[in-house]
Amino acid sequence: MGISGSNELENRPAFMEMLTALHADGVRLVLVESLGRLARDLMIQESIIHDLKRHDFELISVQEPDLCSGDPSRTLMRQIMGAFHQYEKTMIVSKLRGARQRMKDRTGSCEGRKRYGHRPGEQVTLDRMKAMRADGATFEAIATAMNLEGITPRDKAATWHAGHVHRLVTRA
Repeated sequence: MGISGSNELENRPAFMEMLTALHADGVRLVLVESLGRLARDLMIQESIIHDLKRHDFELISVQEPDLCSGDPSRTLMRQIMGAFHQYEKTMIVSKLRGARQRMKDRTGSCEGRKRYGHRPGEQVTLDRMKAMRADGATFEAIATAMNLEGITPRDKAATWHAGHVHRLVTRA
C-alpha cells in the first residue's frame, strides 16, 4: 500500500481498516506474504503479532508459516528474522542516501520525480480527492469515483486504486 513497514500502527490506515473489518466480519485469519512485509521494525512486528493474538486472530506468513506459533524456538527464529528485516531496511536506506548524495555532489542536484500535483491539471484532481476524503469517503470510493469519471493516474496504471489514492491524499 505504500506505507512503510517501520510505521507505528496508528500511521498505517489500511492496516487499521483491516483490523476494523476483522472485528466486524468474524474472519479470524490474517495471511501475509512474509513477516518482512508486515513490519520492517522488530518491535512493531512483535507488537502487531501480540495485538493479533490478544484479539484471537491467527497470523500466517506464507514464507515462514510456522514462525507465529507459541513454540519458544519458533519465537526466537521469528525475532531473529525480524531483526534481519530491520537491518536490511536500514542498509537499503543508507545506500540510497549515499547514492543520492554522490549524485548531488557530482551534478549539483538529485531531485527525482516530481510529486503528483506538479503537472498541469493534477492539483485540481488532488484537491478533489482530499475534499472527498474530508467528507468521509473511503480511499476505495475515491478511486472508484476517479475511474468512473475517466480521470487517469499519471503513471502506467490504467486505473486508480485505494492504495494510490491513500498515498496521494495523506502525504505530508
